[in-house]
Amino acid sequence: MGIDDSTEDTVALAAALRLAMGRTVRRLRQAHAVGDVTLSGVSVLARLAGTGPDSPGSLAELERVRPQAMAGTLAGLEQRGLVSRSPDAADGRRAIVSITDAGRAMLEERRSESVGRLARALEEFSPREREALRATLPLLDRLAERL
Repeated sequence: MGIDDSTEDTVALAAALRLAMGRTVRRLRQAHAVGDVTLSGVSVLARLAGTGPDSPGSLAELERVRPQAMAGTLAGLEQRGLVSRSPDAADGRRAIVSITDAGRAMLEERRSESVGRLARALEEFSPREREALRATLPLLDRLAERL
């Protein structure tokens, strides 16, 4: 196999992964009600729940979005009472965003719905197929970190 074949295989794999992951995300997203928290909002809530309070600028950087986009996401979350802002103790000019109890509850409910749908779908897979999927998780996590 030459370099060109290897590059073609990599591009074909990338296209197949994009299609499969896109379908999965779309199907999970379709299960949520219209007007529900956006995928960006859920990602921010999950980050705040996992790593704790953070500044809007840092969240924008971590989520790889423009500060203006993060401001819009945070405004929507704050309007729904899912996050709160407070002045940074070290620098009063800066705000710190925290997830609220309502945000944690919504995140858990949404996770439970999505996890339940995935679990029901995985029940149709053989134990060997489920193990193959489990074995790919570290690779998918590594791939996500590199994007």
